[in-house]
Amino acid sequence: AGGSPAGAKAEPPGPGVIDLGAQSGRWAAFQERHRLSCEEAARLLLDAYEYRGLVKHTGGCHCGAVRFEVWASADLHVFNCNCSICTKKQNRHFIVPASRFKLLKGADNLTTYTFNTHRAQHTFCKTCGVQSFYTPRSNPDGYGIAPHCLDDGTVQTIITEDINGKEWEKAVREHKTIRDMSKP
Repeated sequence: AGGSPAGAKAEPPGPGVIDLGAQSGRWAAFQERHRLSCEEAARLLLDAYEYRGLVKHTGGCHCGAVRFEVWASADLHVFNCNCSICTKKQNRHFIVPASRFKLLKGADNLTTYTFNTHRAQHTFCKTCGVQSFYTPRSNPDGYGIAPHCLDDGTVQTIITEDINGKEWEKAVREHKTIRDMSKP
């Protein structure tokens, strides 16, 4: 009486409810030990699994109005482009897929400059003028991150590769990997 009929299958948990079975005690202890909400603990574990071998870097503009996080190697492959705008801004950057970038704050404090083909989206802080990231023409589905705008402590090495942006089409056509850098 009051229970399920013999042989009946248990109903699966409702949406958003996960049955952790024998792991529920470990899960609760993990949350408590690290003082995390259920969502924070899940994000931490998913990030650790999905971004294996990568480091979570954080960074932003000079005044702090724009902040972001990006998952990338601790050993960065940075491009030093000599096109007209990169030369003027001294824009050195590494490229990541959009799925590995998260704007934490400052979307309303960003403005965008474009020119020529208007494919590259040069975003910068309206307050201090710093471009800490942008959408590169070579990888419009990713982001170019300025390594000098990352917070200290997560970068191990930086290897810089010159790219001839003055002859952009030729340089990108001949480069073996640049177009794939925004692919997960």
